[in-house]
Amino acid sequence: MSEFVNSKFVKKISEITYQSYDHGWDERNGGNVSLRIDEADLADYADVKEVKKTIDLGFDARALAGQYFLVTGTGRYFRNVINQPKLDLGLVRITADGQKADLMWGFEDGGLPTSEFPSHLMSHIERLKVDQNQRVVMHCHPTNLIALSFTQDLDEAQISRLLWKMQAESLVVFPEGIGVIPYMTPGTTEIGKATAAKMQDFRVVMWPHHGIFGAGTSLDETFGLIETVEKAATIYSQIGAQGGQIKQAITDDQLRALAKAFHVVANPDFL
Repeated sequence: MSEFVNSKFVKKISEITYQSYDHGWDERNGGNVSLRIDEADLADYADVKEVKKTIDLGFDARALAGQYFLVTGTGRYFRNVINQPKLDLGLVRITADGQKADLMWGFEDGGLPTSEFPSHLMSHIERLKVDQNQRVVMHCHPTNLIALSFTQDLDEAQISRLLWKMQAESLVVFPEGIGVIPYMTPGTTEIGKATAAKMQDFRVVMWPHHGIFGAGTSLDETFGLIETVEKAATIYSQIGAQGGQIKQAITDDQLRALAKAFHVVANPDFL
């Protein structure tokens, strides 16, 4: 038997949280991540067999009953996770009634899951309906994407097309485009429900003036999804810094050819 702190799950989430901080996406205690882990993958870890305490969720998560999630803690700094994972991460199991989560490992100083955990669980529920392999939800604050929410209409088609046309990779990585919700108070059930509704159609959702929610099959894929969105927004910001005059751009026909070449289906409502 091994200790869970040495698992590939803790190692990878520690790396990803530090990289996200290093990119400037997670200032102070900004940002949170949750990773769904299959029970079979925990069989070799002796220190995840007993319930340490039970935590109220404030949300009905019965659709995820019995599922395990490795999640970052509330008020924790992403830059610190890599050095103190037993404090800043927790492994929880959703109870049968969906109202609580049993803490199986971590949060050794009395910590709790991120205040956005209900929003994460709502998004996990919706993404599992689309793809049973999806197991990651990540929230962070990419600078240039947030800036777009101040300068652009909060229109999904407009923002998706803008990001697609900033670089060829965008359409290939997020061909469905980007979902957008109105500005809402974070950490609430309302923003969780609004985000989850968008997760029925999108893997990435803009929270205007705040940040982004992304979902994927792995930590690397989800990080890469957000990274690609932010790179496109950064290019747009650099165009503005260079005077804002676009002399040539990717056309709609070129986007269609790109989708065909890479065997993806561009959102027909946006293209």
